[in-house]
Amino acid sequence: MDLITGQRVVITGATSGIGYETALELARRGGAITIVCRNPERGKTTAAEIDQAVPGSEVDILIADLSELDQVRDVADQINSRYPAVDVLINNAGVQDLWPRQTSAGFDHMLASNYLGPFLLTNLVLERVRAAPSGRIVVVASDAHRLAARLDPESFEHLGEYSGGRTAIRAYARTKLLDLLFALELAPRLEGSTVTSNAVCPGLVATNLVEGGPAFGGLDKKLSGTFLIRTPAQGARISVKLATDPELAAVSGRYFPSTPGSRFIPLRPAVRNKELQQRVWERTEELIGLR
Repeated sequence: MDLITGQRVVITGATSGIGYETALELARRGGAITIVCRNPERGKTTAAEIDQAVPGSEVDILIADLSELDQVRDVADQINSRYPAVDVLINNAGVQDLWPRQTSAGFDHMLASNYLGPFLLTNLVLERVRAAPSGRIVVVASDAHRLAARLDPESFEHLGEYSGGRTAIRAYARTKLLDLLFALELAPRLEGSTVTSNAVCPGLVATNLVEGGPAFGGLDKKLSGTFLIRTPAQGARISVKLATDPELAAVSGRYFPSTPGSRFIPLRPAVRNKELQQRVWERTEELIGLR
């Protein structure tokens, strides 16, 4: 077991599913955990459960809805004021909306939750990650990105109308493609530092991803742990590895899929298109007021 004793780990969406299991395992390995979540009561419950499982563990709870960019700015200020350094930042939080809805700033809720919020948070706390001896940024993407339609860098924020089924999956896929491009574009921007940026896919996992409920209803528990659907603990393994493995301390700009056989499937052209990645990054900065 690779230990990270005393290292500060900031992880979003850790009150359930993959995020919870990731936070729990990193606490077992000695990490000082900061959970960014929407619900204060669920945050307190999560902290208590981790403390019970890992007596003496340090778990801080910070409240923010990542779809609301003003809240992201507030929580970034709290992180920057509380911690001199962040050793590991795991952008884990994500949702699968079945129908479009807007945030207070007018963005699609799923786009803001899965991509714009994590992008903004990462950029606002980046100096704290740079202050760590060997900072690591992990973006939880998905092999679902392969289902996304062609990405126009000048209008990617418009997911269009979707209403469950295939159309909602394609909209979700675009947010995960954007996450992947974000992690890959961040890596060269960190060259010369000791910070790495990588993306992971945890595989198909039984979580409350779809509008707060199980993705496959009552079948989730029955299928968990089979070759079809993994348990959250199994899905967390790849994020834990990227956060702790000494052999990956200098590895950056890579995508680590964990779905069996997916590494043999060629990556989408967009994932290899450096100009596209740069332009999407620039437009994202414009959209959220970083430029």
